[in-house]
Amino acid sequence: MVHLLAAASPGFTSLSHLAHQPLGSFALLVALAMLVPPLFRRTGLPDLVGLLLAGVLMGPSALNFLQPDGETLQLVSDIGAIYLLFIVGLEIDLDEFNRVRSRSLTIGILHFVGGMTTGGAIGLLLGYPLVPCLLIGSLIATHTPLGYPIVRSYGAQRDEAVVVSVGSTILTDIASLVVLAIAIGLGKQSFSLTNLAGLIASVSIFAVAVVTIIRKVGRRIFRGSINDESRIFLTILLILFIASIGAELAGVEKIVGAFLAGLAVNSVLPEGKSKQQVILVGAALFIPIFFIHLGLLLDLNSLKNSMTHFELPVLMVIGVISCKGVVSLIAGRAFRYNGNQMVMMWSLAMPQVAATLATAFIGYEAGLLDQTVLNSVLVMMVVTATLGPILTARSVRQLVEPKRTRRNGAELDEQALSGDDTPPEVVSRPLTIVVPIANPSTEQGLLSIASRLLSGSAEMQGQLLPLALVCPSLEEARGGLNRAVASARERLSQAATIGKQLKVRTRCLLRLDEDIAGGMSRSALEQGADLLMIGAGRPDKVRRWFFGDLVDGVCRSAHCPVVVVSLAERPVETLQRILVPIKDLSASAREQFELAQRLLASQSSEQGLITLLHIVDPRLNRSERIRIEHELRRWQPRGSMGAVIRIQLASGPGVETKIERSSRDHDLVILRSQRRQVAGLPIPASDRTSNLVSLMNCASMVISEPLT
Repeated sequence: MVHLLAAASPGFTSLSHLAHQPLGSFALLVALAMLVPPLFRRTGLPDLVGLLLAGVLMGPSALNFLQPDGETLQLVSDIGAIYLLFIVGLEIDLDEFNRVRSRSLTIGILHFVGGMTTGGAIGLLLGYPLVPCLLIGSLIATHTPLGYPIVRSYGAQRDEAVVVSVGSTILTDIASLVVLAIAIGLGKQSFSLTNLAGLIASVSIFAVAVVTIIRKVGRRIFRGSINDESRIFLTILLILFIASIGAELAGVEKIVGAFLAGLAVNSVLPEGKSKQQVILVGAALFIPIFFIHLGLLLDLNSLKNSMTHFELPVLMVIGVISCKGVVSLIAGRAFRYNGNQMVMMWSLAMPQVAATLATAFIGYEAGLLDQTVLNSVLVMMVVTATLGPILTARSVRQLVEPKRTRRNGAELDEQALSGDDTPPEVVSRPLTIVVPIANPSTEQGLLSIASRLLSGSAEMQGQLLPLALVCPSLEEARGGLNRAVASARERLSQAATIGKQLKVRTRCLLRLDEDIAGGMSRSALEQGADLLMIGAGRPDKVRRWFFGDLVDGVCRSAHCPVVVVSLAERPVETLQRILVPIKDLSASAREQFELAQRLLASQSSEQGLITLLHIVDPRLNRSERIRIEHELRRWQPRGSMGAVIRIQLASGPGVETKIERSSRDHDLVILRSQRRQVAGLPIPASDRTSNLVSLMNCASMVISEPLT
């Protein structure tokens, strides 16, 4: 195919030649890392699947733009491999792990033993020698809890079943990496009991030395002598590379050193911008290129042969799913977890991504694993990385619902069984709301709607914080920094006047910051804000595709909920009918309802209407629908003289269509969007929410909840 394209187009030949140059190949890799994830994310599959396919397309089996043995690609891919394991160690919650470390270690041992047994049995069954069997076992023994960001978005990250599952990653990854080192020693025929003892001793000494030195030196560096974020970042990179080189000197693979360095830095590096920068560079550049390199190594003819002889990939997929399920069942019953917790443990232990791919890649590079095993690992990765988060999302929803007991075949809330129909009180505390103002035409509307959300009880009043931001470098390039500051002060003066008219406590903030989105988030954090309210702005698809937009940037970094408002040129006073689509009965859904109550309560009007729209599963029976409706009705306080609450249950599918149709009879829709993580980065909103907002003609408020 490559020769036909070259013959048909001289430009293709020139492009192919350019791509083979070091600078050209690196530019192509960066372009793929930037363009492929947002494109492939729309399919609902992990970004890394798209990066693997991009590697196949650009590799020798297809367009032949990139060569897997190129020096530039080899270097960056090696950095990506160690960065991948470094971030795994960096993101483990050590405090939560220490709280239940004995149970985490127990489950980790079960996963490791079960995975080694399952993988070894599969390898022996298909006639593989001892060393590949050991490596196949180590591949199944590891896991990457891809569904953890979903758990955090529901506020269930402190559930013990979640903590022990994530904590078990430490043992399984370290043990599997040690098995990799032993297998490489066996493959080089340099293995003996003496060598094994020496290897274990060197690894132990190296691990203790790395963790001790980094923690001791790191405390002084990160918390004292260095305040410059760029120098902190370079220091962390230096630690990563030194630890990786030290691991090879100790006789193990460099990814072992990277993982240990991540754990050590994790214990001393405080949360903040420096840590996010470290994760950002790896997740945005080096790790995607590592996955692209894996795709380049795939031979389509070999992949076709692997699919023809499908025994290995099928057995590996079935083996890993079954093994993780059995271990979760055994551990769950031993620790007396309920069914939802056991499914949660299973779903978190199922994905095979980080350590699995790194181990498979190194084993393949060392000649210990053949192309068929590598292809089977990639198939296993795609299946488990897709199925695991799906199960996590389903189990966490049931995990956070109120506990219920069964009576007469129907599930009723315990509070309802006790005869207490008193609804839980809506929190009526005052709020502090930061409102960035940049457009004078929308300033009045944003401040007005924010003022309606401020107040709590009659004796308590919230605070409105209008914020004007100026980017010095941008304004200096335009030749008017002083003019920009003066304009910002004028907007704040107008905001103060609006605050007086609205009769709310107002304190204006002026900030000069090179990062506009980051400046908004940092201001909200410094002021202890409960909400950060911003305008939706005008959509720009081209700019959003390449760089993202301001709203996305704020939602990625804000510590508090971000409320994105689109008034659709409607006066705030006309927002009398509010639609609140409810996805579940969680505390987050109650926050949507609370915002609607605050908006209408501030108007002192009895004509307001709040519609709670819940799209239910069409398979739910009548008793379950009655229970849901009963729970929603309990949300309205007794004796309330405020807005009328209307309950509306609709059967799915077609959620977007049903919400859009219901919005036609309302003035405002309050939606909720949960931030999630893709390749380690927080993504602010789902495509479904964005599409829904664009379809509606009425005003909208979208609550983007933080990950923690």
